[in-house]
Amino acid sequence: MSEHNHEHHNHHNDEKPHIHSHRALIGFDKHGIPTIVAKADHQEELDKDPNAFIRDYMNAVAEYKKTFPSKQDVIEQTPDPAVKEMLLRTEQLGVDTAFDRFDRQKPQCSFGLAGICCKICNMGPCKITVKSPRGVCGADADLIVARNLLRAAAAGAAQHGMHAREIILSLKWAAEGKLDIPIMGEQKIRATAEAFGIPTKHRTIKKIAVDLANVLLDDMSRTEPNEYQTIKACAPSERQEVWKNLDILPISAYHEVFEAYHKTGCAIDGDWKSIMQQFLRCGLAFTFSGVVGANIATDSLFGVGDRVTSKVNIGALKKGYVNIAVHGHLPTLVSQIVKTGQEEKFIELAKSKGAKGIRFYGICCSGLAAMYRYGGVIPLSNAVSAELVLGTGALDLWVADVQDVFPSIMEVAKCFKTTVVTTSDSARLPGAERYEYDHHHSNITETKTLAEKIVIRAIESFEQRKGIPVYIPPYEVEAEVGFSVEYVHKRFGSMKPLADALKSGKILGIVNMVGCNNPKVLYEKAIVDVADVLLKNNILILSNGCASFPLMKLGYCNISALDKTGNSLREFLMPDLPPVWHVGECIDNTRSSGIFAGIAGELGKNLYEMPYAFTSPEWGNEKGIDAALGFRLMGINSYHCVEAQIYGSQNVIEFLKDGTRELLGSVMHVDTDPIELGNKIVEDIKIKRKALGWD
Repeated sequence: MSEHNHEHHNHHNDEKPHIHSHRALIGFDKHGIPTIVAKADHQEELDKDPNAFIRDYMNAVAEYKKTFPSKQDVIEQTPDPAVKEMLLRTEQLGVDTAFDRFDRQKPQCSFGLAGICCKICNMGPCKITVKSPRGVCGADADLIVARNLLRAAAAGAAQHGMHAREIILSLKWAAEGKLDIPIMGEQKIRATAEAFGIPTKHRTIKKIAVDLANVLLDDMSRTEPNEYQTIKACAPSERQEVWKNLDILPISAYHEVFEAYHKTGCAIDGDWKSIMQQFLRCGLAFTFSGVVGANIATDSLFGVGDRVTSKVNIGALKKGYVNIAVHGHLPTLVSQIVKTGQEEKFIELAKSKGAKGIRFYGICCSGLAAMYRYGGVIPLSNAVSAELVLGTGALDLWVADVQDVFPSIMEVAKCFKTTVVTTSDSARLPGAERYEYDHHHSNITETKTLAEKIVIRAIESFEQRKGIPVYIPPYEVEAEVGFSVEYVHKRFGSMKPLADALKSGKILGIVNMVGCNNPKVLYEKAIVDVADVLLKNNILILSNGCASFPLMKLGYCNISALDKTGNSLREFLMPDLPPVWHVGECIDNTRSSGIFAGIAGELGKNLYEMPYAFTSPEWGNEKGIDAALGFRLMGINSYHCVEAQIYGSQNVIEFLKDGTRELLGSVMHVDTDPIELGNKIVEDIKIKRKALGWD
């Protein structure tokens, strides 16, 4: 890899890098995962039988499907005993879960898994076979797979972009006085504003915050081509040059999502290479508006937070309290709900109805954003096991905002008379009560009123649910959470101690482990198995989002997990640092990349040279494509246990997995065996170290 990096990143001449195809012979490993076997020397073989690949991929898909676990496999092998108990409990009660529905979906459609089913226009749906190698419009497998992949990336950019837009608007409206909540991140605002070239001297924090929010919103919605200010201020100059040469710098997040759906429409862009170029643009828009922009606004409005200790897992649920779960991604209303529920008058109201008090719990990212900023918000589970949490019968109110909220939670909530409320016009659930910001945000000034109504509704629900049976598996641990660039500087004084430990080999490498969960692999076990391999080999793990839940629940974010590490990593972390640093919710990938960049800068190296990796072992939703791509665009390899839906196109397989080695200095590796995936990460990190002369 180092030879490719040197070749690409150090020649700046008149020849512009471009997205192209090396015809390849695609092989399949023992799990049916497509891999690159060889390049141009197999061209003659492919030309003789152009349909060979079309025939082969069906066999590969069949092998891949054999790796999908059953619900029984999950019950027997999931690492979290609380998950196992709740799966058995819900089964006894006849409550459906994601694992039941996944079993009933088998066998999943081979054409869908291969990505060669096209339903974009009403002449279809079309599928690619030996008999019909082109759709009605003439689209071949390469074009159909590329279109589907781009549409997924555009959807992910829109989802995180919507999250970003909401929190950036909250920052702006708080600064303007339209939203009555305090601005907590003054230092973050001033430091970021200076990086963006926004004047700060002799100006109030509110005026600076308005200007910062406007710049972030411009990058979100710009229509007339101009510089993408967040990229200009926050991306390494070396990367900006790479992206400029590839002509993938975005105009704005809205524009690139708009263009993605335009290009992939019927009878518009027929060149798969052009489609994949737009795929890269969507990755940059996702990264710098959906993630970096959202992170800047969140930390600016609510503060960075600090390292704290939190109880985690289902056993932290307590009977006798008004129990409120917050689920989703948007922090603005959640912050006020938590603050309201901690006010003495509402605690007294709850006690007057027979409760011991009010307690808050987190599902998915809403909980992760809140847990290290407000005391007493206890993270319980990621999105896939939300039904299991509801199945305890312990929740009185479930606050569902946006993203990663499965519609199936309504059926489980109904069984236990748990009240579900929605808070956004973007995400409604049939049967839920609505306490929502409307489509035009005309009621943003009523945020505190909405929060009070929701807390009062929780107290009412507590009264109405008296006598509902409650079953809480007795499993809870403590986790250290709230790591950030700011915390590293606070703890070590600078990035130098981390950089020195990495260069000396005390820390072999650093891996960002994130992503959602997917029943195509053993639930949470893939994450834990990869983590075990990395820690044993002295690799420090950063984590956020849904993948962080098993690491919290099973003690990896606690100093007790130092027993799982190699000697040198343990020596560096002793006496009080855990081997997994929890940085927050999914947009807090920015914190991980900030730590990556700070260490690289201390050592005078580019990101693509460093012994870093990104892994989302169990990724499942559209945002997961973009998250991996965001790090790949930075030159950092990505590693996964779940395959993208690309089997049907040898060109897209090669482009996505190995073809970006030359373009971006990074590759994508997939292995359904998490132990083998972990070993591959270790092997590649050692190769990086050797190239740096750090053996």
